[in-house]
Amino acid sequence: MKKKRLVIRTVILLLLGAAVAYTLYANFSSDDIRKVAINEKAPDFVLTDMEGNKHQLSDYEGQGVFLNFWGTWCKPCEKEMPYMNNQYKQFKEQGVQVLAVNINESDFAVNKFTSRYNLDFPIVIDKGEVMEAYGIGPLPTTFLVDKDGIVIKRLESGMTEAMIKGYMEEIKP
Repeated sequence: MKKKRLVIRTVILLLLGAAVAYTLYANFSSDDIRKVAINEKAPDFVLTDMEGNKHQLSDYEGQGVFLNFWGTWCKPCEKEMPYMNNQYKQFKEQGVQVLAVNINESDFAVNKFTSRYNLDFPIVIDKGEVMEAYGIGPLPTTFLVDKDGIVIKRLESGMTEAMIKGYMEEIKP
């Protein structure tokens, strides 16, 4: 009887220890993915586009930036890209820039995608650092950055063309 009670107590203690360890792990690891705060300065970065040109976010100060994180395999991304391109053509002369950040895909896959949709805005490829700095989870994720470099909105879903137009109006300087 004493041996059975000892085994039960040991199992209960092991389960409690595992629960405490999991709780500590979950709390500390979730802090690693930080989300960019609304109404705060957007983290600066430098990425290279498909033509070899460098794009630094802070270079766009004075203009609104429609900062979109996407992947070629992402169906909502694929659907909204032509809409973004249409609106980019309308708003680029009004001080709104689109910067599309692809998430760690090959140049070949990205070039094939951009050729298929004939995209005009800069496409840069991130190897993970910018994605981590912005706390990107689901794709597409878009940040609206105003002329002062302040994040005014974070959007974690696909968008219609009317939505994109409205958001570009919001960040127009």
